[in-house]
Amino acid sequence: MLFNSLHFVVFFILFVVFFYALPHKYRMALLLISNYYFYMCWKVSYVLLLIVTTLVDYACARAMDNYTDDRIRRRFVYISLLQNLGVLFLFKYFNFFMGTARAVLEVTNIPIDLPHLRVILPVAISFYTFQSIAYVLDVYWRKVPAQRKLGYFMLYTSFFPQLVAGPIERAHRFMPQFFKNHTFDAVRVASGLRLMLWGFFKKLVVADRLCIYVDSVYNNPGMHNGTTLLVATLFFSFQIYCDFSGYTDIAIGAARILDFDLIRNFERPYFSRSIPEFWRRWHISLSTWFRDYVYIPLGGNRVSVPRAYLNLFIVFLVSGLWHGANWTFIIWGGLHGLYAVASKFTKDVRDKIAQWLRVPGLVRHGWAILFTFALASFSWIFFRANDLQSAMLIVTRIFSGDFGPLFIPAADQFVYGLAAIFMLLAVDIFHENRSIAAWLDSKPLPLRWAAYASVVVVILLMGIFNGSQFIYFQF
Repeated sequence: MLFNSLHFVVFFILFVVFFYALPHKYRMALLLISNYYFYMCWKVSYVLLLIVTTLVDYACARAMDNYTDDRIRRRFVYISLLQNLGVLFLFKYFNFFMGTARAVLEVTNIPIDLPHLRVILPVAISFYTFQSIAYVLDVYWRKVPAQRKLGYFMLYTSFFPQLVAGPIERAHRFMPQFFKNHTFDAVRVASGLRLMLWGFFKKLVVADRLCIYVDSVYNNPGMHNGTTLLVATLFFSFQIYCDFSGYTDIAIGAARILDFDLIRNFERPYFSRSIPEFWRRWHISLSTWFRDYVYIPLGGNRVSVPRAYLNLFIVFLVSGLWHGANWTFIIWGGLHGLYAVASKFTKDVRDKIAQWLRVPGLVRHGWAILFTFALASFSWIFFRANDLQSAMLIVTRIFSGDFGPLFIPAADQFVYGLAAIFMLLAVDIFHENRSIAAWLDSKPLPLRWAAYASVVVVILLMGIFNGSQFIYFQF
C-alpha cells in the first residue's frame, strides 16, 4: 500500500476514525491488526518473515532477562543476529555474492555451477530487521528492559506509518508510547496534516516529476552527452531527497495525527557545509544506528587516529551495502567514506588557510555548501546508475568535456521540474532560518488556510499521480 495512493488515503481516514472512536483498551489491538494488514497489502506470504523476526527477537530478549552472566546473554544476541542477518542475506545478498563468485570463477576458468535464488526482496526487510536488532542489543547492554508483553513488541516492529522506510526507531523512546492514552488533539492533528501535505508536495510535485527526466536519461546513458547527464544527475539529487524525505514527512505526520512521536529523519541536508554534517542531516535514524551499533563497537574514535579513520570508512562501506546488493552501492558508500575521512583529516588545514586568506564567513559557508552538494551529487551517480558500466560511462562523459545541446523531451515538463525545485529551495531556505510551522501559526486563520489551499492547488496542477513507488522501498 503506497502512501501516494487512494487505497492509503481511504485506509488512513477509516483507521483514524475508528482509532479515536474506540475505547483506549481496544485501540492497540486495532493498530496491530492494521499494521499487519498494511504490510500484507504488498505480499501476504512475506508477513511471515516479519512475524518470525518479531518472535525470535522477543524470545531472545526475554531469555536474557533470566541471566546475569553476559557470556550466556551473549548467546541469545548471536541467535538474534544469526536469524536477522541470515534472512537479510538470503533474500537481499545471496544472489549478489553468488554472482560475484561466479564472475571470479569464470575468470579463473573453474567450472562450478553456483545456485541462484528466484526470490523477491521483501518490502521493508532492511528497516524492520535493523530496528529489531537495535532492540535486542539495547536489552543486552541493559539500556532498556525486555518487553514482557508480546503484543506491544509486535506493535513496535510493525507500526505502519514508519514500517516500510523508517525512521528506524529505538525502543527506549518509541515503545513506551504504545502504553499511553492517545487523545484526539485538533492542534496536533492539524500539525500532522500540514506535514503530510508537505510530504505529498515533495513526492508528487518534485520527486515524481523529476523522475520522468532522470529515468529517460539514466536508463539510456549512451544516447546522451555530458550536459544532459549532468543535469539529470542534479535532478536526481533533488528527486531522491524529496522522494525519501517526502515519505518521512508523511510517516511522521500520520503518526502525529495518532498521537505518536517519530524521530526526525531529515534536516535540509543540502545546506550542509561538509560531508560529516550532511550525514547528521540525511537519514538521521540510519546514520545514528550505524554510529551506535557499528562504529562505536568497532572502537569509534577511542582508538588510534588511523584506526578511527578505518572504522569510519568501514561504516560507510557497510552502509552502501545496506542500501543495495550491487557494486554501485558499495562504491557510493566508499565514496562517502573517503569524503568523511578527508573532511576530518583536512579540517584544521582548511580552517587555517581560510583564516590566512581572510575569507568572509558568508563566502566561505556558501562555497562549503556548494562543494558538499557537488560531492554528494557526484556520488549519486553510482547510487542511481543501473550498473557499474553505466555509472562509469556517465562519469566519463561528464568529466571529459562531452558537452552539447541539452536534451529536453518536453519543454513544459522541464520547466515544471525547475519550478518545483525552486519552490522546494525557497521553503527550505526560509525554514533554515525560521520554523515555517511557527510562522504559519502566528498568522491569522484565513492566511493559513490560503497557504494550505495554495499547496493543494500546486499538487493538483503539477503533481504526478501515477502511484510510483518510493525509492527506498527497494531497500
